[in-house]
Amino acid sequence: ETQVGNDLGSPEPLRWLLRSPFDRNVPVQLELQELLLDHVFQRLGISSQGCVDHPIVLTEAVCNPLYSRQMMSELLFECYQVPKVSYGVDSLYSFYHNRRQNWPCSGLVISSGYQCTHILPVLEGRLDAKNCKRINLGGCQAAVYLQRLLQLKYPGHFAAITLSRMEEILHEHSYIAEDYTEELQKWRCPEYYENNVHKMQLPFSNKLLGSTVASEEKQEKRQQQLRRLQELNARRREEKLQLDQERLDRLLYVQELLEDGQMDQFHKALVELNMDSAEELQSYINKLSLSVEQTKQKILQSEVNIEVDVVDSKPETPDLDPLGSEQSLEDVESINEFEPLFAEEQPEVEKPVAAVQPVFNLAEYHQLFLGTERIRAPEIVFQPSLIGEDQAGIAETMQYVLERYSKEQQAILVQNVFLTGGNTMYPGLKARIQKELLEMRPFQSSFQVDLASSPVLDAWYGARDWAVEHMTREEGWITRKDYEEKGGEYLKEHCASNVYVPIRLPKQAPRTAEASSRASGTGNPCEQA
Repeated sequence: ETQVGNDLGSPEPLRWLLRSPFDRNVPVQLELQELLLDHVFQRLGISSQGCVDHPIVLTEAVCNPLYSRQMMSELLFECYQVPKVSYGVDSLYSFYHNRRQNWPCSGLVISSGYQCTHILPVLEGRLDAKNCKRINLGGCQAAVYLQRLLQLKYPGHFAAITLSRMEEILHEHSYIAEDYTEELQKWRCPEYYENNVHKMQLPFSNKLLGSTVASEEKQEKRQQQLRRLQELNARRREEKLQLDQERLDRLLYVQELLEDGQMDQFHKALVELNMDSAEELQSYINKLSLSVEQTKQKILQSEVNIEVDVVDSKPETPDLDPLGSEQSLEDVESINEFEPLFAEEQPEVEKPVAAVQPVFNLAEYHQLFLGTERIRAPEIVFQPSLIGEDQAGIAETMQYVLERYSKEQQAILVQNVFLTGGNTMYPGLKARIQKELLEMRPFQSSFQVDLASSPVLDAWYGARDWAVEHMTREEGWITRKDYEEKGGEYLKEHCASNVYVPIRLPKQAPRTAEASSRASGTGNPCEQA
């Protein structure tokens, strides 16, 4: 499936898959251009079968190569069967839309777009193509330069500093400095930096590895743990009470043998109990009875009170049950392991759990501080050497173009310096051009700089105005008959078009010697072959 334009959504995950029919601003891959035109005609709702039965107004690059225009005309006339087509320059359409009352007029058009910047002199409403100049710098190079600056400044956010975000920063935060060196000196002042720095928040997640739980959650968790321990402690008390009661019943049975006078059985039971005398038996009965009474009182107290109690941490009475002694001692030891967690008379008071603060503010860590980058990125159209380009900037190129005219023509051109294109929307660009003109023009000479009312859309508005005004005229329209007779590179000039330069093939010099030998039929047959 082929997706075009805004159908892509975010271009960042697919940037390495994107295909474009353009090399800078010149279409070179016509199969991709056909896909674009299919998408455009479908969105426009063209319902005619097998053809596009509408005149087409198409923009092209300044001094567009004839081969590119030839392939585009062939695509439109042969594939889409359009009735007629007109080619024009986008910046000249914008100039035409913002034309003055004394049209046709002269002026100097400065057009800066995504890939390149043009300086176009217009004399009496027609482009002077011989003196046009192009700078191979535009918004794309500024975005790449800004991306490189911020990635070097914030290496921890390398992946988050994308070209899409850089274009957003250029559109919303950048500006042109009227005096670049002086503006950099201002940024050296800490107070000026604090007042003018812009902060851009990058997306981030609040969840960190090893982050602490809220104090309420910790307290609830501790309460649940205490309840589980309380239940375990109560269950072990009941088990201990049951075992102690069984042992006491066994000792009381042996004491009854003594009272009944069954001495043989009594002495045999004492040996089994590992006791020496009746006094020792009575001592163990007293201790075990006391332990049983204390355990019963604790069980009753735990049922009345909510707080948790534990068994006495003192050593228990010796094991008197000859059959289950080992198991009983293990139970006592396991209960004693829980005794440090509880106080017998004073329950442990829980201390409030303080929330652990992170070492740094995560939101601030994911912020980009835009300082001098706000002016360094757009400055490349005036100083291409900032990114290592061996080209002249706008000011030098504008002065070079003006010097190719007489003083009278220069005075006429500078009276209407027109700025258009998406890369001219930076705040301060108009003031910078005025400053550059003031430095290069003679003393007390006048000039005027105007910015397009809508630098991005005025090219479309101008093409619409021109098409409506010239719909019934033949000026500027290439018909199918013209295409078949004069070729695809043919161009009908108009006020917003390029200058048509036909292809002139050099004449070959006649070969007189070969012609005479062929006419006479003489000579060596091998040489003739």
